[in-house]
Amino acid sequence: MPSFAAQQCLFRAYDIRGSRQHFTARFVTALGLAFAELYHQQNCGSKDVSANSRSLTPTVGSKTVHSKTINSKRTIIVIGYDVRCGSDVIAHRLADILTQHGLHVVQLNLVTTPMMVFWAEQYQGHGIIVTASHSAKDILGIKWLIDHRSPSGTDIQMLYQQLVDSAAHHPSDKQKVKLEHRTPCIDTAVPVTGHQTVLPHEQVATAYIDAIAQVFEQIYPIHKQHPKDTYYSSAKLDLVVVIDCMHGATSNVAQRLFERFCRQVIMLNDTPDGNFPAGNPDPTEPHRLIPLQQSVVAHQADIGIAFDGDGDRLMVVDNNGKVVMPDHLLYLLAQVALSACPDALADSQLTSQILFDIKCSHHLPKLLSELGTVPVVSKTGSSFMRQQMQQPASQIIFAGEFSGHFIFNDRRFIVYDDAMYAALRLLHWLSAADEHGGKKVLADITHTLPDMVSTADHYLPVPKTRPTDCSIIEQLARLCQYLRQLVETSQSVDSSRDFDLLNACSPPLCHCSAHRQHLTLEQARRLLPVGTKLSCIDGVRLDFAHGFGVVRQSNTSHHLTARFAGNSLKDLKAVQATFATLCRPFDKKLAEQIVAIPAE
Repeated sequence: MPSFAAQQCLFRAYDIRGSRQHFTARFVTALGLAFAELYHQQNCGSKDVSANSRSLTPTVGSKTVHSKTINSKRTIIVIGYDVRCGSDVIAHRLADILTQHGLHVVQLNLVTTPMMVFWAEQYQGHGIIVTASHSAKDILGIKWLIDHRSPSGTDIQMLYQQLVDSAAHHPSDKQKVKLEHRTPCIDTAVPVTGHQTVLPHEQVATAYIDAIAQVFEQIYPIHKQHPKDTYYSSAKLDLVVVIDCMHGATSNVAQRLFERFCRQVIMLNDTPDGNFPAGNPDPTEPHRLIPLQQSVVAHQADIGIAFDGDGDRLMVVDNNGKVVMPDHLLYLLAQVALSACPDALADSQLTSQILFDIKCSHHLPKLLSELGTVPVVSKTGSSFMRQQMQQPASQIIFAGEFSGHFIFNDRRFIVYDDAMYAALRLLHWLSAADEHGGKKVLADITHTLPDMVSTADHYLPVPKTRPTDCSIIEQLARLCQYLRQLVETSQSVDSSRDFDLLNACSPPLCHCSAHRQHLTLEQARRLLPVGTKLSCIDGVRLDFAHGFGVVRQSNTSHHLTARFAGNSLKDLKAVQATFATLCRPFDKKLAEQIVAIPAE
């Protein structure tokens, strides 16, 4: 068995994440060496490393945020960690290994993932954070940036292969801190001593908060004051805000940040604690927001805000204590982005685009179109969205995901899913005067949005298939593609005729049940009526006249994820029944599980 075979499951679509038992000392050491090689390769690929760095003394706006001089000829990596037990140990071990191999490490200590990204942007765009985001306490993980970009799924798998190859080439030196000589940049077997700079929390937090403050100074300058704008009559937003940090990394900075802008801030679960005594740091889990809802009502607050473990996911509760559906929150934040679009973007001849993931509801594309923007569907995954937004010709000014990731791309701040920043953008938009001169009321706004009954984003076991079969998702996708083609091209065909799905699958040795389906045209029309929209960019999504559904392979675990919605409970059940009928030939148990998913 190859070395690190047990760790293969950690290397996922977005990051490295999994059970803490796999994060052995030997594995972390090998991972540190792999990161050292990656960053050295990046150094070699750059003609002038110092040109990639913004400054020897990085600045945000006009303010210097770091006074220490750093040798700009070295590659600089910022490193932080979340509150989980063991994250700090892994981060310090990685920092030591990178330093031993000639890299300059800037230690941020306990920070959110977006704060790590913010600080990486002040140097050369390289950063690592040890975090498992919203996962349970026994899960560990690592995210990273190279040259301002998150790794792709292919990059992550290549990193794993590098670990395997390295162990195979040095079977007797597995415990040694040693780089292979495959990389031309590394011309010595003896590690070159680098340096570490440890930034105090005060500096780390102050620079981040000041940068965000400058954004709002740009969006709402003093000269735009209006006599009816009560928002500008005081230095702080006239809002009462309740914040649930879920004992995660935002606990270290949220109160200070939001008190900079809001009249009254009430904190919940704001002590950093890797044991997560109140539950998993995942605000999207069912019933997880009940304490926040109760607190909003008790304090007659304007809004409740919840962050996940590493501060890149946001959920919101309105002033009546009702959870705002992520689809609706995405729509509101899209309005926020469009309302404060910089002049250079607003004057562009190109129509702006809003990106949303495939799990968002059937109402969302229409709502976004009514804002005068182009809605664009994306695969699930904030890293996929960031990659699309960072393309040179991108017209995407905002992106959002059903799981609570929201990214502004209006050149004002980092292009990353920063939950605290997104929340503050929403608060400022709510406080800005409406047509009657008062602040907007969140519950009044969401009340005007289309009614919908939906399920949560539900996890289902992946059905077992033969080694020669297509996956369940591939089988379902091919069946739906076949049915759509059948309905669209066979309008005049006798509806009693049977249609054999013999050519639905392309693998020549595939024995999956997609080969064995016999459907009448009448059955096909009933399952996928004319006008039904099908997307297979990430699993299978069907949009019907009165609802939608999606079933896809999870990128973060060995599960299927499913979500369904309808304009009414009856519509929702009809969508679930359709998906169950489509899945039943492949796996009867999966069909039963789909029908059994409850409405929220």
